[in-house]
Amino acid sequence: MANPRIVILGAGLGGAIAAFEIRNAVGDRADVSVVTQGDTFHFVPSNPWVAVHWRKREAIEVKLPPVFMKKGISFSGVGAKRVSPTDNRIELNDGSSLTYDYLVIATGPELAFDEIQGLGPHGGFTQSICHVDHAETAATAFDRFVENPGPIVVGAVQGASCFGPAYEFAMILDTELKRRKIRDKVPMTFVTSEPYVGHLGLDGVGDTKGLLESEMRNRHIKWITNARVTSVEAGMMHVEEVAEDGAVKAAHDVPFSYSMMLPAFRGVEAVRGIEGLTNPRGFIIVDKHQRNPAFPNVFALGVCVAIAPTGKTPVPVGVPKTGFMIESMVTAIAHNLGDMVAGRPSTHEATWNAICLADFGDGGVAFVAQPQIPPRNVNWSASGKWVHLAKVGFEKYFLAKVKRGESEPFYEKLALDVMGIRKIKP
Repeated sequence: MANPRIVILGAGLGGAIAAFEIRNAVGDRADVSVVTQGDTFHFVPSNPWVAVHWRKREAIEVKLPPVFMKKGISFSGVGAKRVSPTDNRIELNDGSSLTYDYLVIATGPELAFDEIQGLGPHGGFTQSICHVDHAETAATAFDRFVENPGPIVVGAVQGASCFGPAYEFAMILDTELKRRKIRDKVPMTFVTSEPYVGHLGLDGVGDTKGLLESEMRNRHIKWITNARVTSVEAGMMHVEEVAEDGAVKAAHDVPFSYSMMLPAFRGVEAVRGIEGLTNPRGFIIVDKHQRNPAFPNVFALGVCVAIAPTGKTPVPVGVPKTGFMIESMVTAIAHNLGDMVAGRPSTHEATWNAICLADFGDGGVAFVAQPQIPPRNVNWSASGKWVHLAKVGFEKYFLAKVKRGESEPFYEKLALDVMGIRKIKP
């Protein structure tokens, strides 16, 4: 009897690690394949550094086919056109198709720049750091900017669910401009859909509100919260500041010479609109075991998973899927698949905790939330120069882990270490 086939769709921060961990969990009892767009892993958390030339693209890349081959994992880099869960098949972009017994969706999101006129690097007027291609484009635009500096606007639009990189990039720009001795020529404004600075889509963690507001004040960065970006044109962002009752409190025309705004996310086209599989935004519906209720041989992890907001806010704010949370999803899925191919029921659940290292170039803020959604058992945050060093160390560790094809969970060890509970063993 042929082995069951497990297909992982996507090979980013979650998908690549999932492939390694699932391979270890199922051993020789199942065949494991990966389908993704392209053949290269990019360490997305380093994109803010790429955008100011603190990293070269090649320094945060790993070619995946040799790594997967070494681990006995099949690979296709042509990408998926459409998933058909009713007949356990994936239509690929080259016209071929692939059948599966179990599917793990780890595609990440589609970036919804088109939902706001003038937003984004594709025909719009703002930059992005969501993809390394965008980060390189942002770096080129930054080079032009420093020759003729002016106002900067950084932030996250309505519906965004990833706020940490926006704060990182604002502070990194501040640090880089100081190094170039032109910070005094650059007014900066942070524009965010969050109800307050430091909300992060998590209703704050520890004193992230106080820590991030203090950073903003110290760096002379003004902010607009509860912000709804209505449109962007060359050199001008049109923003509505929304009151608690949903009425427009104030309208702002914010000038800029350089802007990076994180967009809202939605599910990728290959899965969007499949009844029972996705919610209206195209995110995958999962139960506590990371399984889709309508198609129980389909699992999902990472940014593509549907998670309800932490509470009602005047402007839509999504929930981030942090690395710690994604790692716990990977582990739960790997254990569940190991059990299922052995004929046992799936019982493992992800912990959905959060840890974040927000680097500011010359310092940073770290936070740990256990669980990610309040109320919490652990609600901790801290700041200092050590955060920058920790982020650099983590980048090197994670890239080395991908190059070796290893899947050892690391975030929980990091969380315990940064809170001083115990030291990470080498």
